[in-house]
Amino acid sequence: MAQNVFGAWDYSIMAATMLISIGIGLYFRFSGGKQKTNEEYLLADRNMSILPVAVSLMASFMSAITLLGVSSENYYYGMQFVVINFAYGIATPIISQLYLPVFFGLQKTSTYEYLELRFGTHIRLLASLTYTLQMVLYNGIVLYAPAIVLESVTGLDRLVSILVVGLVCTFYSTLGGMKAVLFTDLFQSALMLIAVFSVLIFSSIQVGGLGQMFEIAKEGGRLDFSNFSIDPTERHTWWSLVIGGMFTYMSLYGVNHTQVQRLQTVSTLKRSQASLWWSWPVLSILSVSTCMSGIGMYAVYKNCDPYMSKSISTIDQLMPYYVVDAMRSVPGLAGLFVAGIFSASLSTISAACNALAAVTLHDYVSRWCTVRPSIEPWLTKLAACAYGLVFLALAFIAEYLGGVLQAALTIFGAVGGPLLGVFSLGIFTTYANEAGASIGLISGMAMTLWMSFGGPRPTPTMLDLSTSGCAQNVTIRPTPEPTNPNDYFYLYRISYMWTSPFGFVWVVLIGSIVSLIWRHQQPWQRDGHLHPNPALFTPPLAKILRRKYHTDKPAVQMDTVGTKHATLAEE
Repeated sequence: MAQNVFGAWDYSIMAATMLISIGIGLYFRFSGGKQKTNEEYLLADRNMSILPVAVSLMASFMSAITLLGVSSENYYYGMQFVVINFAYGIATPIISQLYLPVFFGLQKTSTYEYLELRFGTHIRLLASLTYTLQMVLYNGIVLYAPAIVLESVTGLDRLVSILVVGLVCTFYSTLGGMKAVLFTDLFQSALMLIAVFSVLIFSSIQVGGLGQMFEIAKEGGRLDFSNFSIDPTERHTWWSLVIGGMFTYMSLYGVNHTQVQRLQTVSTLKRSQASLWWSWPVLSILSVSTCMSGIGMYAVYKNCDPYMSKSISTIDQLMPYYVVDAMRSVPGLAGLFVAGIFSASLSTISAACNALAAVTLHDYVSRWCTVRPSIEPWLTKLAACAYGLVFLALAFIAEYLGGVLQAALTIFGAVGGPLLGVFSLGIFTTYANEAGASIGLISGMAMTLWMSFGGPRPTPTMLDLSTSGCAQNVTIRPTPEPTNPNDYFYLYRISYMWTSPFGFVWVVLIGSIVSLIWRHQQPWQRDGHLHPNPALFTPPLAKILRRKYHTDKPAVQMDTVGTKHATLAEE
């Protein structure tokens, strides 16, 4: 099936994408402060405008795996998944008003520094190591998986894909720091949108317009939004998508260091909140258009499905296959699509390089070594470069690791809920202690990983597919035998959308019980203070604590950075 379909225009577009990304990195290396301080390198001097931050928040979230997976999801299982965009809208004000003010007020480079201030050093190290492992594994796969898909369909050598994306990304993120990452995200997001819209527009024209596209999808059962079942074993329902999507979004945008670091690159809390709010419609535009592109491809292939006719070996190859099959006649379109897929990988990996460099310096190196301020920026750049090379190495050995591919993606979903639970325990309660938070986190991750990796588990049932319009000499894939879900252990039948809410509830519940039974000194008590610092808690609780203890409200950066920081030593 693999065939080399690229011409001069395609290679030119892909080369231009890489050169522009490198150019942005070089520009920020030799302009402004020239990345001489960690404040500039990791936080862009906290003076970024809202647009690049909002777009970067989306770009970090949408990897190439997501683009390829969401389009095939809507093709083979229906468009119910688009409901998840409502969950993002519900989660945004919760994060903006209850979580973000805490992190922005403290102005800490590493999100996990909060856990030390609130609980202690052990939980900070545990959460930070969990995040590091999660991000390293995930980004190795983000680099590897699209390269495999593109090679199998387009003939573009995986070695070239991995090397080009990995080295370019490492180069510009190491040289240009956070400013380069944010502005390349802006450029790469435009390419991602163009790639998805090109598939959507081309497929709708092929079938006679958007109206006809949706009519065909409706006839094929792809537009059924009526699943309101409360059964947690149903894969996608309104409840699982809204509740599960909300907790997943909160775990990523509320407490995940990659996103929190971006939200601190602006000068005021209001601008940070505005960036978060604007990232929601930007994300939804890409998400909805990707869902619609899946429906468009279904309308084209309704009578000869590529998977059933063995034109593709996995459903994630659907979008690249369509580009090669239907769009190759237009010079440059295939190159534009691949540039969009490369951009999705670049934006996710560059975000990880910068974020992991910050965590490494502040959570590990500074803990055990005294680092002179003059060499801090060099160490951070070295760490960013090292992580980029680690992602490259993982991408090259991924094919020998078998099930690690799926495992890395599963881990990413499984640890988000428990980590959100730990931060929520700290932000919303004064009684939770380090012992409760640690036991809650470890046991919560054990449960969610068991739910995610345990097996055997039933295979999701695809909607009806047809091969009636295929050529006579095509070999048809046999239709899988239907399985009885009741033959499987109940925990393994629960939809993956419920993993994050389950992990959150488990950690909050177990953490609260242990904290109330097993009393420990809180950090402020060990430091000789009579009561906690209100700046460590969500604004409504902080207001109650200030009134109770008659403390003044700390000023949190109302004008410019560095003028009014939150006090961390209130009596």
